[in-house]
Amino acid sequence: MRHTILMSLGLCASLLVAACEKAGDANVDRALESVNAIDEANLSDIMLTIADPNESVAYFSRTLSEKPDRIDIMRGLAISLIRAKRHTEAVSAWRRVVKHPDSTSNDRVDLADALIRSGNWEDADAELDQVAPTHETFKRYRLEAMVADSAKEWKKADSFYETAVGLTTRPSGVLNNWGYSKLTRGDFTAAERLFLDAIKQDTSLFTAKNNLVLARAAQRNYSLPVIPLEQTEKAQLLHTMALSAIKQSDVEIGKALLREAIDTHPQHFETAVRSLRALEAT
Repeated sequence: MRHTILMSLGLCASLLVAACEKAGDANVDRALESVNAIDEANLSDIMLTIADPNESVAYFSRTLSEKPDRIDIMRGLAISLIRAKRHTEAVSAWRRVVKHPDSTSNDRVDLADALIRSGNWEDADAELDQVAPTHETFKRYRLEAMVADSAKEWKKADSFYETAVGLTTRPSGVLNNWGYSKLTRGDFTAAERLFLDAIKQDTSLFTAKNNLVLARAAQRNYSLPVIPLEQTEKAQLLHTMALSAIKQSDVEIGKALLREAIDTHPQHFETAVRSLRALEAT
């Protein structure tokens, strides 16, 4: 009897140990899955930020072949294709994302962005029309403004630009785009004001500085604006202004500006030198 009890106790202990081992294995597996998920998320973040864009495309393509239903991996591939400037492929990738049952309005806006980058303005407009009016984001309105610009719907463009500016804490880029829109319409005064606003927001935005000079030169104002400038930037802007003057038949002013650009540049300004030599030879 005692022997039987001991055997029973031993069997129960064995079963208990086995159950504990199985529970322990399950806990370990869950812990490993959590660690793997964290590692994958970290790797995805790296691929979407600091990794080489084409390496990111390869990573997300490979991962998507293993997990074809994961919308986050689909998005990662689409974003990586945009980073790699493979815009036509990015359009196809974003279309797959939009078809996923878990897709959002942001995904459709990103599809419109890819279509604009690939030069397909009509399809971009159609995609933006499908975005709910309640989806009010900076990117949505910036793209709406660009599409309206492309169709020369100036009132709509101005309205969308104004809305976009109010939806971001970093409006310099959209202010520059709005200014360029005004510049192409011939509204040079408004363009000048918008470029100045863009520079106030970001003093390193050279594109806005260059556009500002173009707007002033179009009004035959050939003086540099009072804005923060490095010496090289100043020389480049003088060169831009000189070319604008020459195009408007103010040739002598253009020559003087080219000479000033050459003298201002801290190094040899070959482009300006060639322009001046060509003018003097003519």
